[in-house]
Amino acid sequence: MATPNYGYEKRQKELAKKRKKEEKLKAKAERKAGGAPPPEDESVNAAGESPADDGDLQAPQRDQP
Repeated sequence: MATPNYGYEKRQKELAKKRKKEEKLKAKAERKAGGAPPPEDESVNAAGESPADDGDLQAPQRDQP
């Protein structure tokens, strides 16, 4: 029976962590550079309810003088 190569497994984990960290930093830099804000899940509101069609219930916008 072959013995496990723990050094190889450790190296693969380290590389995966490094890759993930670089992706996070890249995404953060894109957001800071003026990219679109992260998409929010609009299927559920803060109260945990599904959003109703309240397009007609919104207050009209007033013009600023």
